[in-house]
Amino acid sequence: MDGPRPRRAYIGSFTSAGGPGVLVADVDEKSGALTVLSGADDVPDPSYLALSPDRRTLYAVSERPEGAVAAYRVTGDKPELTGPPVAVGDGPTHLATFAGHVLTADYGAGSVTAVPLRPDGTLAAPASGTLRHSGSGTDPRDRREPHAHQVVPDPSGRRFLDVDLGTDTVRVCAVEDGVPVAHHETALRPGSGPRHLAFHPGGPDGAYVYVLNELTPTITVCRWNAPDGPLEPLRETSVLADHPEGDAYPSGLVVSPDGRFVWTATRGTDVLSVLAVEGDGLRLVTTVPCGGHWPRALTYAAGTLYVANERSGDVTWFTVDAHTGLPVRGGSIEVPAASCVVLDD
Repeated sequence: MDGPRPRRAYIGSFTSAGGPGVLVADVDEKSGALTVLSGADDVPDPSYLALSPDRRTLYAVSERPEGAVAAYRVTGDKPELTGPPVAVGDGPTHLATFAGHVLTADYGAGSVTAVPLRPDGTLAAPASGTLRHSGSGTDPRDRREPHAHQVVPDPSGRRFLDVDLGTDTVRVCAVEDGVPVAHHETALRPGSGPRHLAFHPGGPDGAYVYVLNELTPTITVCRWNAPDGPLEPLRETSVLADHPEGDAYPSGLVVSPDGRFVWTATRGTDVLSVLAVEGDGLRLVTTVPCGGHWPRALTYAAGTLYVANERSGDVTWFTVDAHTGLPVRGGSIEVPAASCVVLDD
């Protein structure tokens, strides 16, 4: 009789920069080390990935001007495309499953697109609806136009949060009759450039949301008035000791399952930051090298941090000290143009 399948990791990459597409890797239970098993290069630039709730299907954006989302069956050792990719907006950079749909954050189009899911987890074409952003930001580096960068379901599953780097806002949204609809919009500091966010594990509604800003190396701590109210910005904390705006671009953040620490990755300075959670605020503890160059995404699972270093072409893992939150480098594998890592636990 076969035993349980080993833990798996799924790695996205930019095929246009020499990446292998989507990779499947085994995860060592003790060390967190990765061993690549197989890959699939049938979707161009699968820069971000997300698993279905039952872990049987992997969804991937195709970050191209002719943006698309694809679904892979991942019950075996090799990802198998389940059907043709479905068209979404220009330049999708992130996706998530929510309310029977896959949602994509379309950076180039400044929109969120909803694609219905069939009961077996496959995609039902065409997309059922689009939420188009409006407004402008204040930073000339980003052309002062909408750029949706991330979509994240709230802990209750009744709303999702929609992060727009170009307009310096976060929207609280729902899907109604297959169409994403914004209920509230919160403005953050002009020019901050919010990129990604994460909920504090404070309960089913989550007490706080941490918003990582790309255009200034900071985190905005927000109160989460779940599920029907807007975010309430409370304070902003630097993720770097000397705050070098202009050559430091935060990319990913994760919160420890016990809610004691927040970790971020910053491109340019190529560091991971460790922040301690103190009430409704954060305190920068230290930074450590990310193990490569241009860390695009950061993932945590079972005591290990994984960093997708895009320009050095590797995925590096770190063992985290449970008491101090400090990451210690464990090893790495070569993955050209690595862009994200998703784990199946």
